[in-house]
Amino acid sequence: MSERRWRRVVVTGLGAVSPVGIGVSDYWSALTNGANGAGPITQLDVSAFTTRIGAEVKNFDPSDWVEGKDASRIDRVIAFAAAAAKQAVLDSGFPEGDDARINAGVLIGSGIGGLITLCEQYEKLIKDGPRRISPFLVPYMIPDMCSGFVSIQHGFRGPNSCVVTACATGANSIGEAAAMISRGDAIAMIAGGAEAPINPISMAGFCAARTMSTRNDDPLHASRPFDAERDGFLIGEGAGVLVLEELEHAQSRGAKIYAELIGYGQSGDAHHITSPSPDGNGAVRAMQMAIRNAGIANEDIDYINAHGTSTDLNDRTETLAIRTLFGTHADQLAVSSTKSQIGHTLGAAGALEAIACIKALESQIAPPTINYENPDPACDLDYVPNEARPMKIRNVLSNSFGFGGHNATLIFTSPRD
Repeated sequence: MSERRWRRVVVTGLGAVSPVGIGVSDYWSALTNGANGAGPITQLDVSAFTTRIGAEVKNFDPSDWVEGKDASRIDRVIAFAAAAAKQAVLDSGFPEGDDARINAGVLIGSGIGGLITLCEQYEKLIKDGPRRISPFLVPYMIPDMCSGFVSIQHGFRGPNSCVVTACATGANSIGEAAAMISRGDAIAMIAGGAEAPINPISMAGFCAARTMSTRNDDPLHASRPFDAERDGFLIGEGAGVLVLEELEHAQSRGAKIYAELIGYGQSGDAHHITSPSPDGNGAVRAMQMAIRNAGIANEDIDYINAHGTSTDLNDRTETLAIRTLFGTHADQLAVSSTKSQIGHTLGAAGALEAIACIKALESQIAPPTINYENPDPACDLDYVPNEARPMKIRNVLSNSFGFGGHNATLIFTSPRD
């Protein structure tokens, strides 16, 4: 019987579609320069909505990334996933052909899937009746089609799956994909998250839940994580995709290695369908598990990319969780929220934030929390206010928390022997 061993997982490719730039270079440059993707929503008429602002992806043309008729008919969320995946695969230089790609898989999650398609087809149903519904309604609406479409596009025939854990989706997708590689189910996984939530039904739902900022006259200051005057999150859209690869396979083909994924943890609050457990215990346990699995000490973490949604309860609870777990070391941590710049991209958030963490390691720069103007006594960490900070970064931790009590944490480190 062969001896089983857990394989090390590294990142060899990155792709991003974000409200501050398409492509990782533009995305990271915008983050470090304090750019802001917020503005009035232009994709639909929101005049009757309590929130009329968001962080939209600008100048996105699906035909730049998807060939033929698919470019005009797939849901926006699938197009985002396809664009980010194409960037990541090209960046990785992953070999073509069946021999290489039969053991490479795809796991790109979405929190809500193709709701734009659903909204459009429902309107057609009401207006014209059931015979006018598109046969593409179901395949373009279901969340797993991001993975399915990318697999078909690139010929990846390994594990093909989808994670749906609300706003923890992107992080869970990366963590679960890494686990597949680690246990030997694949040599590589294209993993991440995508979301296109700026549509009538999801906007109406979030407005009804009163979770979004109503700072409609000042969108550039609407997303303000950890600030005392925060009033809700800013809806965002986009996709983040990583190529994860077994270390020895990446080395054998001379791939560039951005970082190593050394820790993954997850937990459930078992508390409430939308609110986090007020004692932060679920977040603490997810971070603890990730640190334990990484084989490092709490003091080895230098930077945390926080979930940091700009909602009152989330920001206070995450701060409490970090203080509870890290104790006095919490005062040595740099903690920032890139949601201050790109809004909350829901199922894509954990993946776009993972890319920010990897670029922070590579450049030794912590991205800022912009719009941080009024300290909140309940949020008393170093949030890297308003300007990016050059600093020594050895290990980065990224938190993602979702409706339903889902908590996920990833830890990355710089390439090592």
